[in-house]
Amino acid sequence: MDQYIGKMLDNRYELLELIGKGGMANVYKAKCHRLNRLVAVKILKSDLAENADFRRRFRDESLAVAQLSHANIVSVYDVSRSEGLDYIVMELIDGITLKQYMERRGKMDWREALHFITQIMRGLSHAHSRGIIHRDIKPQNIMVLRDGSVKVADFGIACLANASQTLTQEALGSVHYISPEQARGDRTDARSDIYSAGVVLYEMLTGRLPFEGDSAVSVAIQHLSSVPLAPRDINPDVPAGLELITMKAMNPSLDKRYPSADAMLEDLEKFRKDPNTDMEYIRTEMAEKASDDPTQPIPVAEVAAKTGRSGKKPGKAPEAPPEDPDETARDKKRIAIILGGFAAALLLILLLFKLIFGNMGGSNTPDSYEVPKILGLTIEQAMELPEIKDIFEIKQIGTRTDESYQPGQILEQDPAAGRTRKGNLVINVIVCAEEEKGEMPNLIGMDYQEAKTQLINMNLDLTISTQSEFSDTQAEGQVIRTTPGTGGELKKGAAVTIVYSLGPEVRLVKVPSFIGLSLDSAISQAESTGLRVGQSEYVNSDDPEGAIIDQSLDAKTEVPEGTVIYFTISKGPVMVDVPRVIGMGVNEGISMLRNKGLEVSVVELPGEEPAGIITDQNHLGDTVAVGTTVTIWISQGPQEPPPNDNGGGSGGGETDPGGGGEG
Repeated sequence: MDQYIGKMLDNRYELLELIGKGGMANVYKAKCHRLNRLVAVKILKSDLAENADFRRRFRDESLAVAQLSHANIVSVYDVSRSEGLDYIVMELIDGITLKQYMERRGKMDWREALHFITQIMRGLSHAHSRGIIHRDIKPQNIMVLRDGSVKVADFGIACLANASQTLTQEALGSVHYISPEQARGDRTDARSDIYSAGVVLYEMLTGRLPFEGDSAVSVAIQHLSSVPLAPRDINPDVPAGLELITMKAMNPSLDKRYPSADAMLEDLEKFRKDPNTDMEYIRTEMAEKASDDPTQPIPVAEVAAKTGRSGKKPGKAPEAPPEDPDETARDKKRIAIILGGFAAALLLILLLFKLIFGNMGGSNTPDSYEVPKILGLTIEQAMELPEIKDIFEIKQIGTRTDESYQPGQILEQDPAAGRTRKGNLVINVIVCAEEEKGEMPNLIGMDYQEAKTQLINMNLDLTISTQSEFSDTQAEGQVIRTTPGTGGELKKGAAVTIVYSLGPEVRLVKVPSFIGLSLDSAISQAESTGLRVGQSEYVNSDDPEGAIIDQSLDAKTEVPEGTVIYFTISKGPVMVDVPRVIGMGVNEGISMLRNKGLEVSVVELPGEEPAGIITDQNHLGDTVAVGTTVTIWISQGPQEPPPNDNGGGSGGGETDPGGGGEG
């Protein structure tokens, strides 16, 4: 059993079970007894915790991330150190990593990939706007919730992990997603996260990584010096616009990559509204500019220098020097002149040969035959023609469909009619084939991918194209209509268009602030706005009972109509009965009150009781909120009267004024 299970950190977080292991930390499911909720506690591993500088950075980074508050970022609640353990307390996610999700699903539909990458970029936009770079975006650090939303995890700790890694086999999990500047060891900024997010999008669309290798070093070198296959070369169903967005995010040049998460979100939103929108301007932006330099530097040497390894493979021949375009053009011109002269000489020889030997045959010259027209006839009919029979041989060399001819008729002949032949009396013909036809099946309501498969299986070599539009009647991905329509004639090679649904048109609504409202008021306002309300969570707090103290969607953000919002509602403060401590010693009484979660105020007064005994208290027998202050009065013990400095003379003078007169 894990040594930490059952342990209580800072008298608040009870560790319940181990739910994850990583290179830097282990993650536990825990219960926060103060707020009565489940959380995730990430405990830094002991070997890293021994490094004071690393502990300081761990705490500083985590505190910075704790300032982030976004629906697509895993929230950090607390950062602390207890009994030698450094830990952070985070939101407990009911879901799986995006990597696990992809392993289960394989290649995703591009709409689902678009849904996920949009949420990832929103989270990155929020973090970047506050100066926080993740530096380790990968599917393992992205959580997929049951409702289909995603949250980016491990902000802050990621950059520490990145700093401690080298390009070894242990880093292979992250190196598939690192940017070229990270591979070179250069300074990174928000654009490094964008590159990594582009790789994640590439993997979602194609089901594979852009670069593979046996070692972390070989993969890193490919990020610097190779160009991946375009997503549509792997998955033709990927729309051209989404492919261009992916390749721009993954551009190895910082200047040609998206400059910010917001810029990429702008293109993603433009594509979401119209998947057929022309985004060719991205290709223009990414096009290489012509260079005046005859050669270009290859950055592989930089990687070798930083990793201590060579990027060269054994046995690879050196690259040929670049061609000189002017010299190549001159070579082609010289070859053309030589070939032209050779052809002219050959023609002259043939003419002389014909002049010399053309008349030597005399009366032995064979008869010439004119080729008759046989188009529109069958081969059998053509063979019965007098000008064909016993003279020409008809040879069928192929078939082709043609609406101008009936099946079996000759639609093309070679030589053409009217030509003369002395030898080689063969007429090659192409015969009209019977046209293959079919009937358009009813595909309405079917998943458009299944509809495409059904059409392909008709073996008519159909040219199938797809279009999409919003629909209130057909669910997302289902066929709305086809061209030709159901029952229409389908000829071999015909063009077919499938129009499928994007679902109802998405209307964005602005999220209001529900903080402080009652649940009934919040439900009414949320539904009138266009939101749906999910299951609420109730926690103890200092806020009034029944008041909403947190909401899952940030106020003033825009979300699709119908998005589910979750509320956290106050159960009011935790109430406790105030125990009787009168007659107890001061230490015992204070300890009893504090164990109940109460604050203590001490007032000392003289009294008949021995010193240190509690003689009175307020809130006796009351039920009060945790944190309420209870005042206790402490005896200082009996007090002796002050000594008389002047003896009894002064008193005698005051009581016997007559004696004084006599004196």
